[in-house]
Amino acid sequence: MTTATTATVSAARPVTGTLFLRYSSRIATHLVLVVLAVVWLTPTAGLLVTSFRPLEAISDSGWWTALSPARFTLDSYATVLTARGMGRSFLNSFIITIPSTVLPVFIAALAGFAFAWIQFRARDTILLVIIALLTVPIQMILVPNLQLYSRLGITGSFVGLWLVHTAFGTPFGIYLLRNFFVQLPRDLFESARIDGASELTIFFRIVLPLSTPALASLAIFQFMWVWNDLLMALVFLSNPGRQPMTVAISGMIGTYGTEWHLLSAAAFLSMSVPLVVFFALQRYFVRGLMAGSVKG
Repeated sequence: MTTATTATVSAARPVTGTLFLRYSSRIATHLVLVVLAVVWLTPTAGLLVTSFRPLEAISDSGWWTALSPARFTLDSYATVLTARGMGRSFLNSFIITIPSTVLPVFIAALAGFAFAWIQFRARDTILLVIIALLTVPIQMILVPNLQLYSRLGITGSFVGLWLVHTAFGTPFGIYLLRNFFVQLPRDLFESARIDGASELTIFFRIVLPLSTPALASLAIFQFMWVWNDLLMALVFLSNPGRQPMTVAISGMIGTYGTEWHLLSAAAFLSMSVPLVVFFALQRYFVRGLMAGSVKG
C-alpha cells in the first residue's frame, strides 16, 4: 500500500466516525421525541375513541379494544350539541375568545413597537412596571373588578370578560413583542422616516408584516388561555346563556358524572378548536417564541 493510499484511508476513518456519531445522535433524539409524543398523545387518542363509543361499550371494555369488535356512533356528539345545550356554549366560547385574543395582540403590538423604537420619558420604567404586572395573581382582581363592573353596569356581559382577558394578556404580549421588535433592522425605520413615513405607517407597513411569527405565537398563547379559562367565566358570567364550554362541561361532570360517552364528546369538542388553531399556526410558533426571548 502506498503512502498516499494510507493517508487517504486514515483521513476517511475520522470522517466516517464523525458521520456515524452525528446520525446516531439524531436517531436517539428522534426516538426520544417519538416516545414523548406517544406518551403525550395517548390520553387524547383515548378520549377521541371513547367519544365515538356507545355507553355500554365503554362500560364493558377499555378504549384500546374499540376495534374488536368495532362499535362507533355519533349519537354522543348529537346529544351534546342539542339536548345538553353545548352548541350554544360552543358559540359562546368563540364570542369570548376571538375578541379576547385580537384586542390584547393588537394593543401589545402597538405598545411593543413604542417601547422598542420610540423614545419618550420614563420608557424603561414604564416597561419595568408592565413586566412586573406578570406577577400579579388573577385572584387579586376578582372582587375589585366585580365592584367596578357593578358600577359600570357590565356585570355578566361579554364586554367585562373581554376587558379582563385583555388586561391580563397584554403585559405578556408587550414583553414578547417588544423583544421581537427590538431585533428588527434599524435601517428599515430610518429609511422609512427619511421618506416621510409616520410612526403608524411604519408600524402597519413594515413592522406587522415582518412580525408574523411573533404575532402568531402570542395569538396561540392567548387563544388557548382564554378558550380553556374556567375561573373568569364562572366569576364574571353568571348568566347560563352566556357561559362557555368550560363552564358547561364542569356542570356536566356534576350532573352526568356517569355518562362517559357524553363527557368525552363534550371534552373533545372543547379540545378540537385549540388543536386546529395550534396546528394551523405551528410553523410560526417556535420561530416567534425563540425570537422573542433571545434579546431583552
